Amino acid sequence: MGVDAATLDEYIAGMTDEELFDQVEEAMAAQIREQYAAAVKAQLSALPAAQLSAMLAQAVEQGPGDQGLTLEQFVYLYDNYMPPTHSDSTYQDNLDLMGYVDLNSPSSISLYADTFKDKDEIADLITAYNQQVAEEDQINYTDYVALLMSSITDIISGVSYLLIGFVAISLVVSSIMIGIITYISVLERTKEIGILRAVGASKKDVSRVFNAETLIVGLGAGVLGIVVTLLLNIPINAAIHAVTGLTELSAALPPVGGAILVAISAILTILAGLIPARLAAKKDPVEALRSE
Repeated sequence: MGVDAATLDEYIAGMTDEELFDQVEEAMAAQIREQYAAAVKAQLSALPAAQLSAMLAQAVEQGPGDQGLTLEQFVYLYDNYMPPTHSDSTYQDNLDLMGYVDLNSPSSISLYADTFKDKDEIADLITAYNQQVAEEDQINYTDYVALLMSSITDIISGVSYLLIGFVAISLVVSSIMIGIITYISVLERTKEIGILRAVGASKKDVSRVFNAETLIVGLGAGVLGIVVTLLLNIPINAAIHAVTGLTELSAALPPVGGAILVAISAILTILAGLIPARLAAKKDPVEALRSE
C-alpha cells in the first residue's frame, strides 16, 4: 500500500527533531548491519568448510572474542555449520528417567510383618508358591531381617571366638602358674616328704598328696568363679532391664555349664600339678631328711 507525498510530508512535519533524528539513525543502522552481514557472509563463504567448523568449535569453547570473531561472524558460523543435536532416548526411557511407574506391573513389593513368626510364615508361603510355578513366574524375595540377624550373629560369633581365645590363653597361663606354685611347695616341704617316706609312705602316696592338693585348689577356684558369676548376674541383669526395658531378657549361667566349668578347672589344676608331684615322689628320703 503506497503513501502519497502530501501524507508523508504531513507525517514528517508532525514529528519533532528528536523523533526524526531517531528514525533516521535507526534506518541507517539497519542498512549498515545488513551491508556488514552481507560482507561477513561473503568473507566467510570463501573459507573452506573444515576451517569454518574448526573456528566454530573453538568459538563455542572459548568464546567468539578469543577467536577474533564478531557477533555476526559467530552467528553465521553457528547457523550454517553447527551440527544438529538430538537425543536417542525413547518415550519410555524418559518416563523411566523421571521415575514413572505403572501400578499394574510393579517391579517390587515390600512386605512388613508384625512378628518373626509372621515373617517366617510369609517366607514359607513364597517358597511354596515358587515350587508350584515355572521359573520365570517365581518370586524373588530378600529377607532383610534374616540378613541383618545373620550379620549380627556373625559378629557375635567372631567376638565369642576372640573371647574364647583369650580364655584359652589365660587357662594356659594359669596352669603354668599352678605348676610353678606346686613345685615351690614341693621344694619347701622336702623335709616333710622325707618324713613321710621314712614312716612308710610310698612314692604313689606322696604323689597323691600333691595331686589332692591341686585338685582341691582347682575345685575351690571353679566354685569361687561360679559364685562370683552368679553374684555379678544381679547388677548385670538390672542394668539390662533398665536399658532395654525387657524384663524377659536376662543373663544366666546354665547349671550344666557351671558344672562343666568346675570340672575343667579341676582337670587343669591336676594336669598342672602332675610334674611337681612326680618330682616329689622321686626324692630320696635320706637326702630329704637332711634338707633344712
